Amino acid sequence: MKFLPAVISTVFASKITKANIGMVVKYLILIIALITLYSVLFHYIMAAEGQQHSWVTGLYWTIVTMSTLGFGDITFTSDLGRGFSILVLLSGVVLLLIMLPFIFIKFFLAPWMDAQARSRTPRELPSDTRNHVIITHYDPVTASLIEKLEGYKKQYVVVVEEFPRALELYDKNIHAAVGNIDDPETYSRLRVQNAALVVATNSDQMNTNITLTLREDYEFLPIITTADSPHSVDILQLAGSSRVLQLHDLLGRSLASWTVAGDCKSNVIGRYQQLVIAQSPVIGTPLVGQTIAQSSLRETFGLTVVGIWKRGKFLVPRPDTAIDRSSVLVFAGTEDALMKYDEVYSFYQICKVAGDPVIIVGGGRVGQAIAARFEESDIPYLIIEKNRRRNQDEAHFVFGDAADIQTLEKAWFEKAPAALITSHDDATNIYLTKYLRSLRPDMQILSRSSEDRNVTTLHRAGADFVMSYASLGSNAIFNYLMNEETLLLAEGLNFFHLQAPRSLEGKTLARSGIREKTGCTVVALVHKGETFINPEPSRQIEKDDELILIGTYDAENAFLNEYPD
Repeated sequence: MKFLPAVISTVFASKITKANIGMVVKYLILIIALITLYSVLFHYIMAAEGQQHSWVTGLYWTIVTMSTLGFGDITFTSDLGRGFSILVLLSGVVLLLIMLPFIFIKFFLAPWMDAQARSRTPRELPSDTRNHVIITHYDPVTASLIEKLEGYKKQYVVVVEEFPRALELYDKNIHAAVGNIDDPETYSRLRVQNAALVVATNSDQMNTNITLTLREDYEFLPIITTADSPHSVDILQLAGSSRVLQLHDLLGRSLASWTVAGDCKSNVIGRYQQLVIAQSPVIGTPLVGQTIAQSSLRETFGLTVVGIWKRGKFLVPRPDTAIDRSSVLVFAGTEDALMKYDEVYSFYQICKVAGDPVIIVGGGRVGQAIAARFEESDIPYLIIEKNRRRNQDEAHFVFGDAADIQTLEKAWFEKAPAALITSHDDATNIYLTKYLRSLRPDMQILSRSSEDRNVTTLHRAGADFVMSYASLGSNAIFNYLMNEETLLLAEGLNFFHLQAPRSLEGKTLARSGIREKTGCTVVALVHKGETFINPEPSRQIEKDDELILIGTYDAENAFLNEYPD
């Protein structure tokens, strides 16, 4: 009964439905009239056969016959009576067994089911909703963002214009609301004035429309938008976007920062205040063959090895973890500590091959961003591209198919220290990764992934590093929400910080068991505004301290589950 008001409101919601109500009333009048007529005729025919029955009996026989129950306790003996019974039976089949269920489903069951469905995809949020995130488009980036929001127990809602699409998202356990994304009333019903952030990842034109719509009434509302075209950045900023993300540029620069490019020196892959995260290949250095404990990197340089990459797999190292020639160490420390490390191990750069260009497969926006980064670092490169219209500098382009061995030979594939695969199609990237790995087992291969689900497949195909467009975008948005600097690490490696859980207060880092229980590493600790990078294991965690950690996504989720407070 609690859905009765919703059913009634749904039934009377449109003029067409109201017109249909008149047809239902006419149907009911027809049923009553036929039952009355048949009951009267029943008495006359029975009387003609010499049988006498009450009026109640006539009504009883008519209903029993029309509903096809046919108890057989009252029967006619004449052909006229039997013909009348056939007429009553057939009219009952049409009116009661066919039309009545249809009317019940259309005007009662369907509105009830529709009311239930609409209750799952509301048009309005409760008035006390606060600090939620409003998302205007559901795509791989926002899908990855929603996972992070749910992990941190933050409220969100996805605005969907079509009701069936909202139901699809509901079936995926995604909180969706129905409304027009360019209508101010939609955002008013979603309590946008209390929102922590509005995320617009639609087309550049629609993002501009959304931003202008919101800025008209909400001057200080945080709005973050994406821009596919570099020419849209200024327009979105003028429209009022708090921050404009060029995800293709971020993805390209992140991939470029992970490229060894034949140089054994460490590469900075992220920064947070004074903290520096860097990766360094060890091939050709005395570190090969040593364990983490034997390397004495923490004691000598003040660098903590927070992880080791081996063929795309991130390992949390132990003191007895061995370092081999394919290992890439991930450091956490200060800029000075990193410089000291490079001063010592720069003498062992035997893997550097001067003049051998890095191969970039694909000259699109991601490929161009990688090329720009290589230009800044004076790293030689060649772009393999099918489309000649993208040609801007023929000195850096080789036109053809990367799956063609002759094209690869033109790009000096035999000597290239690394190859970056930048197609937006994951199937193509997997195919090319497998092919290039079969030709060059020793080459560093980096690939872009558009969908998170294909990251593992790309690693299996032979990629050393994979950067997910979806994860990169969601991290950048989430970091903006949390007022953090965007720290771009490799796919699967995450950086986060939060207030020390109450269950850890009073414990030292060694006794906390954070690394053993979750796989996360504490790379810094903030105490009373002062940041301690690579704190000693004996450092005690106190109330209101802030922990800065690094680990895989699984490790981050394990930490949140292990220390929910």
